[in-house]
Amino acid sequence: MNKAFSTLPQPVFIRDFGSGARPVLAVHCSLAHSGAWRGLAAELLDKVTLTAFDLLTHGKSPDWDHQGDFQDRNVEAGLSLLTQPMDLIGHSFGATVALQMALRQPELVRSLTLIEPVFFAAAKDPSLVTDLGEHNQPFIEALLGGNPALAARLFNRMWSSGAPKWPDLPEPTRAAMTRAIEIVPFCDPAILTDRAGLLALGGADALTMPVLLLHGAETNPVIPSVNAGLLAQLPNARVAVIEGAGHMVSISHPAEVAAELRALWAV
Repeated sequence: MNKAFSTLPQPVFIRDFGSGARPVLAVHCSLAHSGAWRGLAAELLDKVTLTAFDLLTHGKSPDWDHQGDFQDRNVEAGLSLLTQPMDLIGHSFGATVALQMALRQPELVRSLTLIEPVFFAAAKDPSLVTDLGEHNQPFIEALLGGNPALAARLFNRMWSSGAPKWPDLPEPTRAAMTRAIEIVPFCDPAILTDRAGLLALGGADALTMPVLLLHGAETNPVIPSVNAGLLAQLPNARVAVIEGAGHMVSISHPAEVAAELRALWAV
């Protein structure tokens, strides 16, 4: 079922997968859309009803109106769907949205799964964040130079290890990624700084639900460092690594991710 949630300042597009008894809410990564959860949902159809929404400037949701903060606006959209205790999943930037949702409404989050979270402020080794910033420069230069298609191609190359290369992507997919690329710099305040104080002493005390920190074995080295930093802060967390997978692990390895979720939910 597809629908739009219209009571927000900007309605977001929502879709549901499955009709299982366990309600799950999922937040996709930058440059993707809610349909990215289709493969994972198919692995869990016997168990879950998975609800996902398109971030602003993604999929069928409207372009962000540049009012307020980009992450905050998407957190608000997610919280509008968190109407009962649910299992919450986020991938990449979507994982940072999910983390903020859990901080604001922990009583409604039955479990929290952060897949390849790009909350770089939590990295155990800050030098890896510096290295990533240097690797980002060609992408930033292309974006500032008025070439969003090149910027999207470079960004995709950085993060889509094992996924189809840019020329092999369908034109609608390339166009959607080019549309969304302009929001990436606006994510920086939320991922490079600890605005909510989660990393401060006691900042994560409310997150007592089971937490799964998941990444691919072949991802960018900064991601395991982020997960290590989060593991040190979260009181009930564990790390899982999917062999042979990169940053897009939830799309490329849905069966393996589903197995980790089943183990988490059995806790």
